[in-house]
Amino acid sequence: MDLEAEYNNRARVPEHPAILEGWARDAAAYRAARRDSAELDLAYGPGERERLDLFWPEAAGATRDAPIALFIHGGYWQALDRSWVSHCARGLNARGVAVAIPSYDLCPAVTVAHILDQMRAAAAFLHRRHGRRLLAAGHSAGGHLAAMLMATDWRALDPALPADLVPAGLPISGLFELEPLLPTTIARALRLDAAEAHALSPRWLPAPRSGDTATMLHAVVGGAESTEFIRQTRDFAAAWGGSWEALPGANHFTVLAPLSDPASALVARAAAMAARLAG
Repeated sequence: MDLEAEYNNRARVPEHPAILEGWARDAAAYRAARRDSAELDLAYGPGERERLDLFWPEAAGATRDAPIALFIHGGYWQALDRSWVSHCARGLNARGVAVAIPSYDLCPAVTVAHILDQMRAAAAFLHRRHGRRLLAAGHSAGGHLAAMLMATDWRALDPALPADLVPAGLPISGLFELEPLLPTTIARALRLDAAEAHALSPRWLPAPRSGDTATMLHAVVGGAESTEFIRQTRDFAAAWGGSWEALPGANHFTVLAPLSDPASALVARAAAMAARLAG
């Protein structure tokens, strides 16, 4: 199998520059439109990129009592930031769910393990600030990080945090086994050895025990993605007792389009998952 061809999504989708330009344009427009009902540039840590934007649904009003989803951007842990995906909050916001979108430091300046620690810090920050459990969602590398948040032993990090701080996950085109990346050009900036790649692969971690995992994990992949991305999504969902789906015709980039549509089936499912956490 040609792992480079399987995992190099920018090479697989030649039109990706135009798609990314569309993301940037739509994200900026959404931030501008929601400036009065969003909290932008909140610091969850001391670093320059340890910032998140929190988009509240209009219906939450001054009480801001909505359920919260944490959406983590992709970029193979080495590209992009939160400003590219602000519009991914639109669908959930319209259905009464707040969406926090963090930035994080990038490889090779930091390790994947460091980025995971940053996302744990962002999740803990949101809980301490709002006292809510979180739905973790993310795209590509962000899908990996969302799954790792579900697998985190939160009490070991801070006994004051609930053990089920992140009991629900919606990884989109996620990476759940990192070992296949090692022989590809993508891995150069990640500086992972085989042992680290295995330890940071949620596919090989025990499924979270809190809550109803079968209904609280839903993994999504594009139907036009590589056989490896589809396999990873299928195998991970099966290993953790969750559900999964392949969106017909969607590639690694267009798979995010439903998040901007409040009427999409994916947003409806995500909103239902988030609402369960508020109960």
